[in-house]
Amino acid sequence: MKPANGLKIFILEDDRWYGAMLEHHLSLNPDYQVTKFENEKDFLKAMYESPDVVTLDYSLSEMDGNQVLKKIKEISPETEVIIISGQEDIATAVNLLKTGAFDYIVKDEDTNDRLWNLLVRLREIKDLRKEVATLKSELKKSYDFSNSIIGQSEPIKKVFGLIQKATLTNITISITGETGTGKEMVAKAIHYHSNRQKHAFVAINVAAIPRDLLETELFGHEKGAFTGAVEKRIGKFEEANKGTIFLDEIGEMDAMLQAKLLRVLQEREITRIGGNAVIPIDVRVIVATHRNLLEDVKEKKFREDLYYRLLGLPIEMPPLRERGNDILVLAKHFLKEFCNDNKIEVKQISPDAFQKLMSYSFPGNVRELKSLIELAAVMSDGTSIEEKDLNVEVMGGVSSLLAEDNTLREYELKIIKHFMEKYDNDVLMVAKKLDVGKSTIYRMIQNGELKQK
Repeated sequence: MKPANGLKIFILEDDRWYGAMLEHHLSLNPDYQVTKFENEKDFLKAMYESPDVVTLDYSLSEMDGNQVLKKIKEISPETEVIIISGQEDIATAVNLLKTGAFDYIVKDEDTNDRLWNLLVRLREIKDLRKEVATLKSELKKSYDFSNSIIGQSEPIKKVFGLIQKATLTNITISITGETGTGKEMVAKAIHYHSNRQKHAFVAINVAAIPRDLLETELFGHEKGAFTGAVEKRIGKFEEANKGTIFLDEIGEMDAMLQAKLLRVLQEREITRIGGNAVIPIDVRVIVATHRNLLEDVKEKKFREDLYYRLLGLPIEMPPLRERGNDILVLAKHFLKEFCNDNKIEVKQISPDAFQKLMSYSFPGNVRELKSLIELAAVMSDGTSIEEKDLNVEVMGGVSSLLAEDNTLREYELKIIKHFMEKYDNDVLMVAKKLDVGKSTIYRMIQNGELKQK
């Protein structure tokens, strides 16, 4: 059994005296579990235990060190091997290191000290690997469908089904939906449950980067490629090699760069700006947009050939207003998460507050709900969130207007009604705030479109 935080060490040494000396020296550290072997047969039988480290005598009676090293790596690839040899041979050492040995040391008066230092390094490496494995496990857990994308409604269940299908292959994914619906969360969930999960997930927001800088962000540049290029830069596609690149707001990419992206997707290779070397890439592509790309194609704003190259498996994120009781499920989740993170007593949400949430159209979707609940938790004075703590304007407030399909005249009327209520029917004040003629408002009142209380 391996020590939890120490090292399990096997010594293979056919010199009985030298092996006993190594065993004694290493056993001085109580965190090292040391087992000594004097022949290859017994040693290889025990390798199923997968020790952390093997110290290997290069000159054995039945097999040479290179043969034993290959056997070790076949049985337990994660085991690190330190070769201990009676003679210094540079060519042999280089060959063993290529085969997979961690290091090569010569038997002399300093062997014990060098071995001790090597084991300290290996223990640090083991701890780092364990930490990385834990972080990756936590990361994967945090992007588990049930943790990262909360909901029970039929629209979101449909999304779960598509995510599951997306994880089984490397097909390109195109995610559409309004701002704040969780498109990047879906992209991460797909990556961290796919066969690329051990490699990088690289996200870039196309709309957030100036057009003249976007090409170098995506594909990199060589030193001296342009003024200010003082050193070579690796682009996002190279960073994402073997992993996933997420191109958010892909609809904002200009025509010239669309053509270059199309070539990269077709050829699976890039060339850095200012360079000639062709660099092959193995990258899964996930794109997202809040725009209707098909309409953009019809209007010649987006390349048709690139559109069909990127379409792949389409996933449409439903707006929050179409997800029914998911609003309440998400509200409870965000409230509990916020209270726990800030070490305050978990609050409840009152029935009136729930009703207010269900009556709101959430133009900002899930992102808006999260902010709204966090603010309400801060504003609440008691053990529950009340209606007054929710800073929303329900049913017809200006913040929810754009979620409705109205004519321009209907929008205009709703906005004026809102400001008339806000400023106690002060026509002059409303006309000033909206920069419209007061006669326009009086005419609406006269025609019965507005009621002046």
